[in-house]
Amino acid sequence: MPSQPKHTPLQSRDSFELASLVSSSELDGDASSSRGSADRLSHFDFEDDEDLRQHLSFENVRRESYAESLFNYGDHLIPLAASAENGNGQALPLEKQKKLTVLNGLSLVIGLQIGSGIFSSPSQVDSQAGSPGASIIVWLIAGLLVWTGASSYAELGSAIPLNGGAQAYLHHIFGPLPAFLFAWTAIIILKPGSTAIIGIVFAEYMGRLIFSPSSTHDGINHGETGQTYSPVWFNKLVGIAAILLITFINIISTRLGTRTGDIFLFIKIGSLVVVTVIGIIYWLLGKGAGNFSEGWFYGSSDSLGNYAIALYAGLWAFDGWDNLNYVAAEMKNASRDLPKVIHYSMPIVIISYLSANLAYYIVLPSSELKKSSTIGLAFGELVFGRVGAIVFTITVALSCFGALNAIAFTSARLVYVSGKDGFLPSMFGKINKRTDTPINALILQAALTILFILAGEFKTLLTFYGVAGYVFYFLTVLGVIVLRVREPQLERPYKTFITTPILFCCVALFLISRGIFSAPMEALFAALFVLLGIPIYYLRAGGGLYNMPLFGRFFKPKVRDQTTNVPLSM
Repeated sequence: MPSQPKHTPLQSRDSFELASLVSSSELDGDASSSRGSADRLSHFDFEDDEDLRQHLSFENVRRESYAESLFNYGDHLIPLAASAENGNGQALPLEKQKKLTVLNGLSLVIGLQIGSGIFSSPSQVDSQAGSPGASIIVWLIAGLLVWTGASSYAELGSAIPLNGGAQAYLHHIFGPLPAFLFAWTAIIILKPGSTAIIGIVFAEYMGRLIFSPSSTHDGINHGETGQTYSPVWFNKLVGIAAILLITFINIISTRLGTRTGDIFLFIKIGSLVVVTVIGIIYWLLGKGAGNFSEGWFYGSSDSLGNYAIALYAGLWAFDGWDNLNYVAAEMKNASRDLPKVIHYSMPIVIISYLSANLAYYIVLPSSELKKSSTIGLAFGELVFGRVGAIVFTITVALSCFGALNAIAFTSARLVYVSGKDGFLPSMFGKINKRTDTPINALILQAALTILFILAGEFKTLLTFYGVAGYVFYFLTVLGVIVLRVREPQLERPYKTFITTPILFCCVALFLISRGIFSAPMEALFAALFVLLGIPIYYLRAGGGLYNMPLFGRFFKPKVRDQTTNVPLSM
């Protein structure tokens, strides 16, 4: 037998190390980074380029598109910036474009977290917690718990800088089936459903400008009954129009989509700063509603179940922290910038939420806080009258529109990656040559969202999201622990404390169990829908139903010997 090369075979993870090198600051002409890359590569002793390519086979990830973004299959390994200039007339894959900056990342994460939740969820938290102090603590705990999940995703995103978020991580850690089940659930229900809800909320706030009465008896526009001032057909038409407009913006160019997100980022942060400043002025002028006169914790609930519901509402308002991981491969330096964005955005959102809630408590009476689902509008109208209500209505509507842009931008990347992986038809993994955007993926996501808007049934979606969504959050964050054990030598540009994923997994299990016990039928529907993806996976991406466990064991046709007609062992 020929002698084997004197080297230790590379794990598939080393390909991610090379990917982090070619997407690092050497693309910006950083000579020192290039020298560092060369030093690390010199540790690997390969006989020739073909041997190198053989060991960088991506067996665990099986991401052909990602391999193409790392290599030009010529004579040399070349950086992405150079491979983009091959002049072959092909559309440039998203993984090669590397357009996203830290500011763009912040707009994607904060842009989705700060939607309508902070202007409506405080009532849900306050009504369950029972006191200003307890409510503020619930908001703080919710933000810190979300931060543990975001930190875990930061480690995965910096070590596995792929588009697709949880799909890419589940694929590498647990194999293609869990990745497909996530894509199946997220693309069909989770993403378009949540987008449809935001679209309808946007439409309802726009409808207030046209259909709402001029005022209410006490100067506050109540929304505790859940009524909408605009007719259903108006909400659906405006919601669909918003989805189409956002889709069109992201079809035109990636840069237009990110710039749109950047603009709305400043609008969102600015609106919460204004709320906070108004609260401070009220406090200094002694015009507060007196919610703290009997103590911060007067009236606090003594029911653990109430606090669980309050925490659930807070976590819902913080959702969107994983948004950037869907587009990690498009960042200029994912290994460096993705953790930076996450750890910049989380304290910004947490502080913004805490300060806004304090302002609400200072300005609004407790009775209004507990029963109104339109806290932001009540705040604006009490301070500035009808003009304030109009201004805050527009502000919340714009905040929702910015959230629509963020979720459309990232959700289309999940569809795109699924098309590249073979989970969806390959047409959804294509990039348009003229715009360099995933037009087919954007259109599919918009079409599914419009179907949800037309259906208009969102009551079970929250439970579905709480169960199915957090099951995949749990599995993905659990993957951090699995990789620590299975691949201890994996290069992790960012490494979180091991207690961080453990804590988040415990919280995820709590939320899953709460969803199951509080709404068993909806939870059962979520489980059945996820499980339905298993036969679809084997039909679409797993080699047919005969390759399914158990099914194939009993129903797969026996292969017989051509001479003796005896079934061969399988």
